[in-house]
Amino acid sequence: MSVWALGLNHTTAPLDLRGRFAFAIDQIGPTLQSLRSSFGTHRHPDVEAAIISTCNRTEIYCAADRPALDHTLDWLAESGGVAPALLRSHAYQLHDDKAARHAFRVASGLDSMVLGEAQILGQMKDAVRAAETVGSLGSTLNQLFQRSFAVAKEVRTATEIGAHSISMAAAAVRLAAQLFEDLKQTRVLFVGAGEMIDLAVTHFAAKEPRSIVIANRTLERGEKLASRFGGEAMRLAELPGRLAEFDILVSCTASTLPLIGLGAVERALKLRKHRPMFMVDLAVPRDIEPEVKALEDIYLYTVDDLAQVVQQGHANRQAAVAEAEVIIDAGVRSFMHWLDQRGSVPLIQQLNAQADEWRALEMARARKLLAKGEPVEAVLEALSRGLTQKMLHGAMAELHAGDATAREHTAQAISRLFLRKER
Repeated sequence: MSVWALGLNHTTAPLDLRGRFAFAIDQIGPTLQSLRSSFGTHRHPDVEAAIISTCNRTEIYCAADRPALDHTLDWLAESGGVAPALLRSHAYQLHDDKAARHAFRVASGLDSMVLGEAQILGQMKDAVRAAETVGSLGSTLNQLFQRSFAVAKEVRTATEIGAHSISMAAAAVRLAAQLFEDLKQTRVLFVGAGEMIDLAVTHFAAKEPRSIVIANRTLERGEKLASRFGGEAMRLAELPGRLAEFDILVSCTASTLPLIGLGAVERALKLRKHRPMFMVDLAVPRDIEPEVKALEDIYLYTVDDLAQVVQQGHANRQAAVAEAEVIIDAGVRSFMHWLDQRGSVPLIQQLNAQADEWRALEMARARKLLAKGEPVEAVLEALSRGLTQKMLHGAMAELHAGDATAREHTAQAISRLFLRKER
């Protein structure tokens, strides 16, 4: 059994390219079905598959009797509408122990933009549930991910990898505080109502802004989030008409197209008489058209722009990284041992089946002899001799077959298997 991973993240690919391969959680199921169907079309064995898609990464994990990385890359390139050569230049391709090590590092927060952040673990668990729902998660990938979660828990318990970490939301607050003298005088608009926006609202609400508004496609969900912070909710359709009211905008939705265009922002600036607006686009693909960044009085940051801020305190956690890598090494060795053992399972099953067949034949023969009145001792002797001959027949035949070198190898193997002495 082979395991492989294909992915691109914030260290290997620019934001706009990552956006082409971003899948919302409700798209994961159909996407996995499409991927697995493509393997059948190309005469590959049935594969296990899971997809992790976040703001900073898209990764495909697969398991099958033999690896098919080239096909996986071609399929992903086609799904994103890019040339395979372009994707290959920005992607990482990992086999077996390297794939396992990567999964363990991702789950533990060692491969994140925010070193030690815990959000990725929840996102990985969501990806596993999505794969389970469509039946694409077999025993091999299930073991890989369950061991990833166990390693991540040990890393967070035994090390200080998460200490002093700065989240994307906290970084956004820091940057906003550099632009506005007093955040208590600002009006803040949040677009979306998912986990990332929930975190962002929590951080900004701690600064007690003048008002908090949640704009969401589903008004009820927006109202539920807003009520926790004494805020207001509005429908997403109202956003263009009310954009000028807000000093700060933080957006993170699963939209495949930008929700906030250049024209809408230009009109808002005119109404604001060019008072500055601070905008954070945490979505991948983008929620805000990139051209907006060129406007005067607009301070627009994407997830990649926040990288420098979130890396503050990185050096303080490097000692914990070394400790975490030791735990991950042990986890990788354990998984690879399990995977190697999986390779011998079919042979073990065949051996057990053959032994059961021989036993059944000799038992049937013994019953017939007993029914004829043969002495019990003679029947037991025949039973034991019959089983012994069946077990040794193949080995004895091999010892008399082939050339001298082959017979020598066979003799060594038989010695190991049959002539072991109890210690």
